[in-house]
Amino acid sequence: MIIEYEEKYIEEVRDLLVELEEYIVSIDKDELDIVGEDYKEKYIISLLKEVKETNGKIYLYLEDGKVLGMVAGGFRNYAEDDYLDYKCPKAGRVFELVTTQKERSKGIGRKLLNKIEEYFKDHGCEYISIDVFAYNDNAKRFYENGNYHARMHTYIKKISE
Repeated sequence: MIIEYEEKYIEEVRDLLVELEEYIVSIDKDELDIVGEDYKEKYIISLLKEVKETNGKIYLYLEDGKVLGMVAGGFRNYAEDDYLDYKCPKAGRVFELVTTQKERSKGIGRKLLNKIEEYFKDHGCEYISIDVFAYNDNAKRFYENGNYHARMHTYIKKISE
């Protein structure tokens, strides 16, 4: 069952976000990502603030009263300069999508993504975007199977030892 975020689930959502970040750390070939000591406490506050400021939503996937996945998103805000070289269509942006490791590949992520896509469609969005960590091949396949495609790539180069 999918519900809107409720404060009583904050600890389970925190655990999901930590689980996701630990996974990102484990696949980071550049070894730049970390799970800082304040991550669990502070990231959820930052995410809730971003969702609120962008008139977004957080949806939770529950089974037997337990949170097995979550998606958070909001509406993209454009800066004045963006209009100089971009059409700036109304767009939704997925901030986070995570399913607990034990429940991956069971359709929960797809259901959550469909739910936030529905929210964005209902509010007149033409596009949805999501940033995916370059080394997260599973996530890239997941989104490509859902008809998402890459529009930008960020390249980095280490220049000192």
